[in-house]
Amino acid sequence: MESGLPSADFYGFESLLSDVERAKLRDVRDFLAKEVSPYATDWWNRAEFPLEVLPKLASLNLSTPVQQGYSYLFSGMVIAELTRADTSLATFFMVHHDLFVEALHEFGTEEQKSRLLDDAMDLTITGAFALTEPLHGSDVAGGMATTATRDGDTWILNGAKRWIGNGTFCDYMLLWARDTADGAVRGFILDATLPGVTRTAIENKIALRTVQNADILLDNVRVSETDRFAGINSFTDTKHLLRGSRILVGWQAVGQQLAAFDAARAYAVERQQFGRPLAGFQLIQQQLVRMLGNTTASLGMMARVAQLQQDEHLGPQGLPHSGADMAQAALAKSYTSSLMRETVALGRSIFGGNGIVTDFGMAKIFADAEAIFTYEGSFEINTLIVGRAVTGVSAIL
Repeated sequence: MESGLPSADFYGFESLLSDVERAKLRDVRDFLAKEVSPYATDWWNRAEFPLEVLPKLASLNLSTPVQQGYSYLFSGMVIAELTRADTSLATFFMVHHDLFVEALHEFGTEEQKSRLLDDAMDLTITGAFALTEPLHGSDVAGGMATTATRDGDTWILNGAKRWIGNGTFCDYMLLWARDTADGAVRGFILDATLPGVTRTAIENKIALRTVQNADILLDNVRVSETDRFAGINSFTDTKHLLRGSRILVGWQAVGQQLAAFDAARAYAVERQQFGRPLAGFQLIQQQLVRMLGNTTASLGMMARVAQLQQDEHLGPQGLPHSGADMAQAALAKSYTSSLMRETVALGRSIFGGNGIVTDFGMAKIFADAEAIFTYEGSFEINTLIVGRAVTGVSAIL
């Protein structure tokens, strides 16, 4: 923060963390300030992922924090802080830890956990989550075209996946395919180096340029039965996993707004026009306060969602409602990301022409927000999920 000025966490939600969690969050900030923030724009401009940072990131020991006894609020704030420093690195972290590693925790056999879990938590190996397809995004649960055919003790996979984060360099993917025998959706631990797997980087992106999204082609790829997630027998088995990742994208929307406010306030205080700081003009102050209000509202919503998650994790405690359901996750993601869109646009405006070049930081923040607005369910789909919950009528189909 600027010297003597209040934090963008204007209502002090961080104070809800335990002393241990606040100390750990400070460690995260120190790491990001030293190892990420000074270099993130260069990585983004070159569209290259900093693999050399992974051992340092692993040293924070933050893989699946809730599995280690931390609160859901802390877990969300970690994602917000990672996003505040670099949205791309936060996205890598979520794909690897909160989808691939979490899936090992929840659905893996004891043999699979013994073989992969420690290395995955230490980032010695990296994972991806291969669900979306070229022709199926929002409708992938019912329209999945990638197939899995049982052949003795192996499965034969055919099809294509698209927008797979970490896909160009990961060691393994949690890959989804439809069983040709009964139409059920299965999950597989796919060794990305197997014969028949082709990975191609998606080029020319205007957001998350550091994230290595890939097109994946599968041509008669043979996977052992021992690499099938035995705990997944239908797409609904993953509801908890996907709900959690959707909530974490809501925390990304918080982090993106924190980054935008930090950058815009610093620029407004330092930039001189007409002989005084930009911050001395009424319209600039109005924009900054609007940004702060959006950020605070988003933080408040996500903190409440974390409480609901914590209630569910600890079990019923006589509360009128326990747990965060999919509709609540959808509202959190859609609402915070819509506020985020306004916040980053206001921030870009404060920078004027300097807001469209990455040299000043805000252009990267502005562009990356578009990816957050879209993935883990588009704004429109998440809105319709909530609409169905509050009316009892589906407008999706």
